[in-house]
Amino acid sequence: MPPTAKLRLTHIDWMRGFACLLMFQTHCYDSWLAPSARKSSFFRWSQLGGTLPAPLFLFLAGVAVALVIDRKLSRNVPRGRIAWETIRRGGEILGLGLLFRVQEWALGQPWSPWTDLLRVDILNEIGVSIALLGVIYWLGRTRRGTALVAALAAAAISLLTPLLWTTWRPRWLPWYLETYINGVHTFAQPQPWLFPIFPWAAFGCAGLVFGFLLISQLAREYPARAHFAFAALGAGLFGLALWLDSLHGKIYPVYDFWHTSPNFFLARVGVLVTIVALAYAWCHWTPILAERIGLNRLTGGFRPLVQLGTTSLIVYWVHIEFVYGRFSILPKRASSIPEATLGLVAIFTAMVALSVARTKWKGRGAEAWARLRKLASQAASAGE
Repeated sequence: MPPTAKLRLTHIDWMRGFACLLMFQTHCYDSWLAPSARKSSFFRWSQLGGTLPAPLFLFLAGVAVALVIDRKLSRNVPRGRIAWETIRRGGEILGLGLLFRVQEWALGQPWSPWTDLLRVDILNEIGVSIALLGVIYWLGRTRRGTALVAALAAAAISLLTPLLWTTWRPRWLPWYLETYINGVHTFAQPQPWLFPIFPWAAFGCAGLVFGFLLISQLAREYPARAHFAFAALGAGLFGLALWLDSLHGKIYPVYDFWHTSPNFFLARVGVLVTIVALAYAWCHWTPILAERIGLNRLTGGFRPLVQLGTTSLIVYWVHIEFVYGRFSILPKRASSIPEATLGLVAIFTAMVALSVARTKWKGRGAEAWARLRKLASQAASAGE
């Protein structure tokens, strides 16, 4: 078996790839299924699965920040530099999110309104959350202090969300700033399909806390036992959330369990922690089983979900245009379930191929450019 640290990264990548797969199926069926198919229980279950990718991406972003902090500390990188580089990375992703909105607006002409440029999408929120985690690390100073500040931040964000969506709405802000608080966009009320800081940044904070648990000494020495404990922890958080919700205590003037409730946030964190434990078990046992039945000789040990998880940003960026955009590979709102499923298989296969290409050519841009120049020069010489 590979070393523990490498296995840990493998199952985190697998989770990110799993989130990509859930995202693909949600988007494909939502974009392509005809109205009659959208009334089926199949479609409802598909959309239920679509509630997982966003919290998974944000939670795993927090885990990734914890892993990066640990790696840089082992290299004696100063604390201030680690915090600044984390904030800068968040800013880069926020910039990419804004650039993505420009692309979608331009390709959506002449129908896309200019306000779509300022819509808070998942990339925007990931960028803001990572920058916030950089600030949290600077405040926390140590691993333990950072975990404590992150836990307090997650609790504060989740507890304030119901108020900031209703009675405490910052209406005095312009809508394009208020939308980062509660996702109001240009509408009269906050929209649950957008990704404002409240409550979504809380998942990144929870991921940072959990990431430090993953790299703790006990988890390094006893990974299987640690992940068994994580499964129990996840189940306990989920049960605690349901118990708190059953108390029916009136704390908030407006209570919406499925969108703003702190209890729902706690339940989803429990699900995410449990998925980490299940992903560890899957990545630990399936290679052994594949080796015993000879499957590795056929596949070379290639695992598409792990591969997707290493390049989740680019596959998110590209697949949107071929599912929702102008270059959709199937007609929108006109396909049957089998037709949309074939389209989903095509999108998944294409995105895995794109991911492999991205991995192969990452950091080799200069080499690729030199090859193109050489080919152009040869073509010009042949023309003469």
